[in-house]
Amino acid sequence: MTRVWRWTDHLFSFRTARPAGFRFTPGQFARLGIKADASEAEPTIWRAYSMVSGPYDEYLEYYSIVVPDGAFTSRLQHLKAGDTIFMEEQNHGFLTLERFALEGDLWMLASGTGLAPFMSMLADPLTWESFDRILLVHSVREEKELAYRKEIEGFGGHPVFGDWAQKLRYQPVVTRESTRFPNQRIPTLIQSNELESVVECPMSLERSKLMLCGNPEMVQDTRASLKQRGFVSARSSRPGQIATENYW
Repeated sequence: MTRVWRWTDHLFSFRTARPAGFRFTPGQFARLGIKADASEAEPTIWRAYSMVSGPYDEYLEYYSIVVPDGAFTSRLQHLKAGDTIFMEEQNHGFLTLERFALEGDLWMLASGTGLAPFMSMLADPLTWESFDRILLVHSVREEKELAYRKEIEGFGGHPVFGDWAQKLRYQPVVTRESTRFPNQRIPTLIQSNELESVVECPMSLERSKLMLCGNPEMVQDTRASLKQRGFVSARSSRPGQIATENYW
């Protein structure tokens, strides 16, 4: 590890060196490994982590939650800069822009650490060039859990992406405390049409591309809400409007 920092007592990010020659498409993930026992020579616990970093960054960045009594994160949270973490030098996953025709409106619907792959996409010029509007919705329980908020709200001053920043609408959702943000779960906001109202952009079968990442219940319920409105999953055998990832 080269850097570790905390957002809350249970959310943190960390960086590692990027192995020479390692390539990935924004939205993909890598498998990270740590030793269950310091005396072991090889890692024995592996977990999938989406990259937060962009495809051209010289480092790899990840975003993690501490799972209570979790075999992996209970150890991971105590690592610090200079400690060793292992990575399989192979990219995985299909939550990428290759799932869609690169046009129209891109919806990024995330809960918790599901924000990670979308941050990677926002670090890629292809994302900004390809869509007319980019709608990033991040649902958390408490406002302090809105990780990367400063970075997202600062795209207007970014030296590379600043000229495109007007395309982005960032919409936090906070479900467990009263704030100025919507406080219902994403699937509920879709069912009531409140999400479209607050971001001032309609969802349509013709223009909308919808990417979902977060806890399995959120992904399942959001996909069900979208399918009730006629949206279908994008597959290699047929075009569609919904893309999700399965690495839980």
